[in-house]
Amino acid sequence: MNNRTYTLLTAVLGIVLGVLATLIVVKYTDSRKEFDGDYNRWRKLNLILQEVERNYVDTIDMKAMTDAAVVAALSELDPHTVYLPPVQLEASETELAGNFEGIGIQFNVPNDTAIVLSVIPGGPSEKAGLLQGDRILKVDTSVIAGNKTPQDSMVARMKGPAGTKVGITVRRDGTDIPFEITRGKIPVNCVDAAFMINDTTGYIRLSKFTRTTYFEFSNAVDKLLASGMNRLLFDLRDNTGGYFDQAFLVCNEFLEKDASIVYMEGLHRPRQDFKADGSGKLKGIDLEVLINESSASSSEIFAGAMQDNDRGVIVGRRSFGKGLVQEPVNFTDGSGLRLTVSRFYTPSGRCIQKPYSDHYAYDIYERYAHGEMTDADSMKVDKSHEYYTKSGRIVYGGGGIIPDVFVPVDTTKASDFFIKANRKSLQVRFSSAMFDRYRRTLSEIDDFDSLSRYLDALDLRTKFLEFAAGEGVVIRKSEMNDFDTYMMPQILALVGRYSKLGDEAFYRFYMEIDETIKVALETTGL
Repeated sequence: MNNRTYTLLTAVLGIVLGVLATLIVVKYTDSRKEFDGDYNRWRKLNLILQEVERNYVDTIDMKAMTDAAVVAALSELDPHTVYLPPVQLEASETELAGNFEGIGIQFNVPNDTAIVLSVIPGGPSEKAGLLQGDRILKVDTSVIAGNKTPQDSMVARMKGPAGTKVGITVRRDGTDIPFEITRGKIPVNCVDAAFMINDTTGYIRLSKFTRTTYFEFSNAVDKLLASGMNRLLFDLRDNTGGYFDQAFLVCNEFLEKDASIVYMEGLHRPRQDFKADGSGKLKGIDLEVLINESSASSSEIFAGAMQDNDRGVIVGRRSFGKGLVQEPVNFTDGSGLRLTVSRFYTPSGRCIQKPYSDHYAYDIYERYAHGEMTDADSMKVDKSHEYYTKSGRIVYGGGGIIPDVFVPVDTTKASDFFIKANRKSLQVRFSSAMFDRYRRTLSEIDDFDSLSRYLDALDLRTKFLEFAAGEGVVIRKSEMNDFDTYMMPQILALVGRYSKLGDEAFYRFYMEIDETIKVALETTGL
């Protein structure tokens, strides 16, 4: 809701309250009756809006007024009980549906121009003939290249209902080529990467819990088990959560029959327990779960279940702390309410939800300010009450899941050269330039060892330093070691992403500088 609407609402409510007081006195003076402002039945709010509609001096947009009143009322509740207008509700549901309607590409914008990073197999863009590396100049008649068009605006122009057509003009090898693409339903993968780190250890990175999570996870697990996996690093960092039923199904894969997974309870909702049925195929797999301050909701349910059952080691930093059961209430105009009805509790009884505070929306910044991101002793831990895992280990609450093994944010590699390169997005821009130069070979490589050998032969180190110098960013001798150990894996990851391996190449290269993965690999159990 915009500021003008809120200001108008506040002013109108003040005026109406005064008008009502006057009207009530005039109308009921003789009978000595008082206005029935029963808060418990919301009558006052309804009466105010009715009086505004009947008596306000100017024309009123009652839809905007009603929405503003709803938003203002819900702001008195928890931060996650929200009213969503139709557009926001549709976007929210699309994000978790496991598919959306559009043209089927992934792109980035390194130089104020959208460059196709990948074309989803079988999607509308592949069928129309778009290729990896194409520069998108126009969507229909709107120019989106070279004019600082926001990335979300680009996405909005390309997305649309399945069956509708959109014109996409791209530049390829110096030639502008127009395409007419019929939009369709596009699958959105939540398993970003799944591969073997070594002969026995598998790695899965999960970005969110969508409608397709369990299906994708199961397929990834089957391939890793066939490759000899007996240990799994399950990466839930930056996983913002999603559907609870999908988290439950994934938990079920790791736990013995009747093991508690989670329970939920609220004032108007009796306690409901969820337990494993013992049918999981990963009950004997060693497990490390990677979390950080952006792991939330369903990812915290998984981490808490594994921790309280002593089923896996939790590695990283304290998770976000969102453990609320949101019940959807949808209206016929396409809007909806997401109402908090219960809280989630881990098997030991810890409430996942962190306490509400005046700084709730800025909690992550507060963690940085208080040193929690770099020092385990600075973590907010409520030690006033002890909880116990299945084996009797003490764990604590206070909001979020506290890791068994803490891994601080590494701030030691931020050299002057690194900071300047980041400000100009040199790594991303360089990777795009390398793809342009070596597209034919790079886009055909589908084996990681072959990719590593190919990129080594290109001498990307020298090429990047020359590219950076051309942009006015020159490295000092004292920064060379940090560049080799910290920045080169990033550059290899970004260039390797243009191969057929996609995100798998990115995460495999980036693993070299990922301290959390290093610590997880060195962990030998509880």
